[in-house]
Amino acid sequence: MNDLLKNILENKNFTTLFQPIFSLSNATVVGYEALTRGPENSIYYNPEKLFESAKSENLLWELELSTRLSAIEKFCNFKTDKILFLNVDPDIIKDKKFTKGATKHLFENIINTSNIVFEITEKTAIKDYIEFKEIIQNYKTQGYKIAIDDVGSGYSGLTTISEVRPNYIKIDMFLIRDIDKDNFKKSIVKALVELADNTNIKLIAEGIETLDELKTVIELGIPLAQGFLLSRPAKELLEMNVTLKNFIKEIKSSLEKTKFTSAFEISIGKLARRDKAVQFSTLSADIEKIFLNNYRLHGIAVLEGERVVGLITKRDFFTQLGTRFGRELYLKKPIEKIMDTEPLLVDYYTPINKVIKRIANREEHKLYDYVIVEKEEKYFGVVPIINLLEKSMELELYMAKYSNPLTGLPGNPIIEEKIGEAIDKKTPFSLIYFDLNNFKSFNDYYGFERGDKVIKYTANILSRHISFNDNAFLGHVGGDDFVAIVKSYNIKNLCKNIIEEFDFNIKRFYNREDLERGYIATLDRDGSQKNFPIMSISISSVSNKNHLNYEKIIERVSEVKKLCKSFCKKYCKSYFLAEEEIFIE
Repeated sequence: MNDLLKNILENKNFTTLFQPIFSLSNATVVGYEALTRGPENSIYYNPEKLFESAKSENLLWELELSTRLSAIEKFCNFKTDKILFLNVDPDIIKDKKFTKGATKHLFENIINTSNIVFEITEKTAIKDYIEFKEIIQNYKTQGYKIAIDDVGSGYSGLTTISEVRPNYIKIDMFLIRDIDKDNFKKSIVKALVELADNTNIKLIAEGIETLDELKTVIELGIPLAQGFLLSRPAKELLEMNVTLKNFIKEIKSSLEKTKFTSAFEISIGKLARRDKAVQFSTLSADIEKIFLNNYRLHGIAVLEGERVVGLITKRDFFTQLGTRFGRELYLKKPIEKIMDTEPLLVDYYTPINKVIKRIANREEHKLYDYVIVEKEEKYFGVVPIINLLEKSMELELYMAKYSNPLTGLPGNPIIEEKIGEAIDKKTPFSLIYFDLNNFKSFNDYYGFERGDKVIKYTANILSRHISFNDNAFLGHVGGDDFVAIVKSYNIKNLCKNIIEEFDFNIKRFYNREDLERGYIATLDRDGSQKNFPIMSISISSVSNKNHLNYEKIIERVSEVKKLCKSFCKKYCKSYFLAEEEIFIE
């Protein structure tokens, strides 16, 4: 053993590999982790064995120095501007030979220190945090960055993070494995995401091996990732394949689109987990193995070809086997004998609020069974009930946060998002602006309680009429201002109907004597007594026929709105003005 280890050191008989670390925003490489492997077909090909043996033989410094220099030299040969992550044991980084720069002078002329991240691999406990913290700070002042590896396992805990204040935290693969199926792991990672966001630390998810794990870490807000699914370690500097890039972009795009969307609009397919299904002829004995090897799995879709024919739940499966003679009766027979032939089966595009209603109407013992999702009448995936309820609550809370408290309609952040989304889609739409005339004087004269009733009344009218248009959107800018996006240029009748209903019913908010006079007498903004006519509504609109950017559309609708309000004042009535009817310089 000793001779083999010395031979490896003397002849540099090891291989340096590079595993990419990817941005989950745009699927590009941000850096590479340098990894060392010993001679193939030897016990030391396993890096843990190699470095453990070197440590026991008091050769860890020599091995670390040799492998580190090899990694830096090979990395620089690629002429890249990406970041290089170098694994360093805590006992080495505080070694006097290391702190005096035994490595630095060998590579300081070929690589910028800001492109190097010392990745602290905590295989041993840090005994003196005060000394260690001072050493780490010394490297930071020289421009190096620090990463804590394997957070969530071993010694890499909150104490190390608190004392070191790293630039990067690498979440151990133990927390990432099956995170799509484990809500407790999700909660831990959510806490790390919040910590990182509040302290300007970047998180890296390690060990991603499935698409569902990748989708989940993106949804949780982790910015960086590495793992065999994304790219295995290699002698070259690899990029991500096109299929995975498109998958990440699709997930990110979907998240952006659903950020300000309610449960009435999100399709159940967006939440589906791509679990493997089984054929109805699969033996119960094989199903038992699947459940025993996947303790987080609570159900399996059963297919005939690509068509869903049933669901087998862990609960029902082991209940049947646990009956008298259950194993003898079922274990060697196909799963179709004990599967549920009437699972909750929904189409990919079904809104999640409709799915929740269907769940509520199920038999009590089936309330927590998986929802099975089909796409084009073929099996697509499953949605655990807890995931569905969490997402629904998350969406509604998010909407409530950015909605007007009086009307419940989406507020300005959501309005801006929806207008931008409509522009990006480049499909025909009209942006309609609604504004009440003489509302302030009414509110001052009758009081805010009656004023609030007028605002709610207006919101109800607009909501009802706008809802007749597919995929239309209505938002509450604030006060007596509303905005709608209608996927059509033909909106004249819509606006005419709104005016007719508004004018007919607004009178019921006034006292009889004020209606008979046709106005209310109150102070204007200058404090002068003035007569204000019965409220009317001004409706202005622009379209994306000639405007292809957000700023121009907002500028133009403001201009049309001012002109429309002037017509309302001039004629003392509600008025609709479309941009096409005028010419504005």
